Amino acid sequence: MSVSPPLADLSRLYQTEFIRSARAVGVLWAVCTLCFAIIQVVVLVQPSWVGTAEVHHHGTGPSPHVSGTLGLFEVCVDSDRPVPDCRGSLSSLSPLASFQSVAVLVGVSLWAVWTSVLCLCLFRFCSAATVYKICAWLQLTAGFCLALACLLFPDSWESPEMRALCGDSVGSFSPGNCSVHWAYILAILGILDAAILATLAFVLANRQDALLPPDAKDGEGGDKDKLYCHCNIVQRD
Repeated sequence: MSVSPPLADLSRLYQTEFIRSARAVGVLWAVCTLCFAIIQVVVLVQPSWVGTAEVHHHGTGPSPHVSGTLGLFEVCVDSDRPVPDCRGSLSSLSPLASFQSVAVLVGVSLWAVWTSVLCLCLFRFCSAATVYKICAWLQLTAGFCLALACLLFPDSWESPEMRALCGDSVGSFSPGNCSVHWAYILAILGILDAAILATLAFVLANRQDALLPPDAKDGEGGDKDKLYCHCNIVQRD
């Protein structure tokens, strides 16, 4: 049974609109992947994973509590100068002894997400479905490592740096006089971001077959080549 010309034109129009929508979603996914990679850098280097909570001091003397923040590489204590006094080895990328495993996991997550950003260049050499799947697995790896880092970080609060900043009441999953700050919350949001990006990448990869005409899977030999060329012509339109 032959397809009438108006129906064929309508099918071609729907296919063109679908291709444009898929490309728009793919561009949005790529931009969000780049933003996620930048967020990972901020999470790794910022000394704002934990900070002192507000302590009400009564009396005329100075407050006995130290005020500051703590990250994976540095401990920053407020001072009389505009810039806080930071102790650590961020320049040499040597994390604090108690948070080495957390820093390694965040570093692996950072490597995975930036590798997925570099894999975007493969769209010119490989099929789109393959590139999406590679990036999706890399983003899943990044999210898994970041989730482990967020779970291990509170378990490492029994450290000299935490006790000096938050008092002797600190313990595993007990920050004492401190509270979690924005860098740790940003890391938790990064886990959700990685899950969403990986899921979207898998969906885009599975949708690539829909960009071909319906007869592409049944054609053979020269018919497949003609249908492939027909798809390319529709994409250019």
